[in-house]
Amino acid sequence: MKILVIGSGGREHALVWALRSTVVEPVELYCAPGNAGIAQIAECVSIVANDSAKLADFVQQSGIDLTVVGPEAPLADGIVDEFTRQGLPIVGPTMAAAQLESSKAFAKDFMTRHGIPTARYRIASSVAEAADILRSGDFGGDDAPAVIKADGLAAGKGVFVAPTRVDALRALDELEGGAVEAAARQLILIEEALVGRELSLLLFSDGKDFHLMPAARDHKRIGENDTGPNTGGMGSITDSALLDSRQLDEIVHTIVEPTLSGCRKEGFPFQGVLFIGLMLTPYGPRVLEYNVRFGDPETQAILVRLESSLAEILQAIYEKRLGEIEIRWSGGASACVVLSARGYPGKPRTGDPISGLDRAGRREHITVFHAATSRGAGGEWLTAGGRVLGVTGTGKTLDLALHRCYEAIAEISWDGMQFRRDIGKLTGADAAAG
Repeated sequence: MKILVIGSGGREHALVWALRSTVVEPVELYCAPGNAGIAQIAECVSIVANDSAKLADFVQQSGIDLTVVGPEAPLADGIVDEFTRQGLPIVGPTMAAAQLESSKAFAKDFMTRHGIPTARYRIASSVAEAADILRSGDFGGDDAPAVIKADGLAAGKGVFVAPTRVDALRALDELEGGAVEAAARQLILIEEALVGRELSLLLFSDGKDFHLMPAARDHKRIGENDTGPNTGGMGSITDSALLDSRQLDEIVHTIVEPTLSGCRKEGFPFQGVLFIGLMLTPYGPRVLEYNVRFGDPETQAILVRLESSLAEILQAIYEKRLGEIEIRWSGGASACVVLSARGYPGKPRTGDPISGLDRAGRREHITVFHAATSRGAGGEWLTAGGRVLGVTGTGKTLDLALHRCYEAIAEISWDGMQFRRDIGKLTGADAAAG
């Protein structure tokens, strides 16, 4: 079987690794465009992730049996629709279904249409209109918190949690000043700020049936104790303590099933991986956002616990027979701690030599996923982007998984390396609500 993974980050390294690690039949793995770490276990193809025409040509010429899409942009651009039109097997949602992520306004209105619990919101068509909404008092007075979101794809950097109205107005200025691309801020959402514990629930869906993955928790801000600007994610955990059975049943009944039913009713049955960002409030679970693909770094923490064949799961999704298979996960917990370059989440410095990487990767219960690395002329590892590595560990308990991660991180170093030392800890409002 030949499988192509589209993408180039830590998520895609984890997908390729899981396809290799859980294989039950011979498989040839390709990744486009991949990265230096992925190149150790798959053949990297120098085609960018958003060039669907070249990717389709490669799939046809190479006899690829199944394509898996990692990042959101190709899905939003309709790569699944194009591959389907050409009769090429691919796993992922259509462009219509991808609107759940590519347009936050669409997603919020979708939730309203289908009675899915979420934060109260309004949609503005300009920064000036958004400022007027904030000043109107609809979201409270000067001291009331609010959340400001750019409508379109913004690589995890289009959301601002503002403690006061002044902070919210400042966030609007940042949006207008180019914090995200103009196309992503054509519409702006203003939401009430929810209080509670945040978590992520991912699932496989073939449009009819679904299988849940272990619940995960992501840490978005660059600084410890959830301080500083948002990033693409500085770490994640999975642990059974994140959700009890009553909470999980409520989420399935009030959110998961209505979401998938709504997709079918609106003519785009969801096929692929759905990521539901949740807040566990005192009034019950609320949806923060949808993503229409594996998250990063949640994927790293989740897939190290997969015991079933990922290739079989993906094939079952494509063939719409997901309900016929069983998916097994290991017990215990897992953690992924992201190591980032100097300057991230702003302009990162690249080209710094990395020491200790191979030694850390040989540690038991540790897998190091590459997000942005390259090889120097002498074969040495170099930083090549903002989020560089995801050091991922497993254990019977979350404390043990985290201990193993940080022991491995102690082996790795480069000039300006950044990471959070509080991954897995409840902080701020989370701790108060926990």
